[in-house]
Amino acid sequence: MKQYTYYPGCSAHATAIGLGLSVEAVAKPLDMELIELEDWTCCGSTPYGSLDELESIVVAARNLALAEKTGLDLVTPCSSCYVTLNRADIQLEDHPHLLAQVNEALAVSNLEYHRNLRIRHLVDVLVNDITPEVIATKVKRSLHGLKVAPYYGCQLVRPHFGTDDTEFPQSLDRLVECLGTEAVYFPLKARCCGGALIISEEDLALGLIRKLLDNALENGAQCITTPCPLCQTNLDAYQSRVNSKFKTHYNLPVLFITQLIGLALDIDPVALGLKTNIVSPGAMLNYIDNHTPSYHSSLKLN
Repeated sequence: MKQYTYYPGCSAHATAIGLGLSVEAVAKPLDMELIELEDWTCCGSTPYGSLDELESIVVAARNLALAEKTGLDLVTPCSSCYVTLNRADIQLEDHPHLLAQVNEALAVSNLEYHRNLRIRHLVDVLVNDITPEVIATKVKRSLHGLKVAPYYGCQLVRPHFGTDDTEFPQSLDRLVECLGTEAVYFPLKARCCGGALIISEEDLALGLIRKLLDNALENGAQCITTPCPLCQTNLDAYQSRVNSKFKTHYNLPVLFITQLIGLALDIDPVALGLKTNIVSPGAMLNYIDNHTPSYHSSLKLN
């Protein structure tokens, strides 16, 4: 069993409970031991950095220093945390005086960061350590026939430390297809969903979300899957706002990739946090039940 230091991030305990539950549910069946980082805090997040960059880097570096002491790779399922922690690490590499400042602050907690840490996204681990080929051998309920739009968002594929090609990523497609599903053609799979603009510039963000939903549906998707908690929230929770604004009728489930993997492993949908999704995946679960029956119970959300 492969061991990793696990950094869930704040979203996995708040707006993206389904992400946190499904990561924990699939880890053991996939031979991953995710050892949660003791005393972790917020990563420093993008909004924080825009207000006080130095302080946000210190917050990120505290988590990195704690993780470095474990001697294991640091793995997070959150695309935003992945970007924030890596950006802090790169800034500390490029600016030695900044590293000295940060370590002076960390010394108050008897910590020091030496930059001997590999910071990874869970998708990277699933594709390159566990591998789609091995995941395919663990599938108990093939999702054959289900058409899925793999949505990377803009953070997972950032230049310099992204996990895939910035314009034509394939890692998520490979994970989707190893479950028996069809990864539909999705040209906008690396486009931004609007992110936190949904708060400050709602009309702009709703327009971006509509384009993504349109693109997925016009290519036959029955659901969207993503690793990113912010992308999932925007595409899932704001579909009704999009429908209200544009007089559309979207009702497209948006699942975390770990929820989709969990369904293929025949894990109970409730244990995967599917009851926390805003757009009900009930019709999709019925489709799976009717097309790929399992020796276990039917996929129900009650």
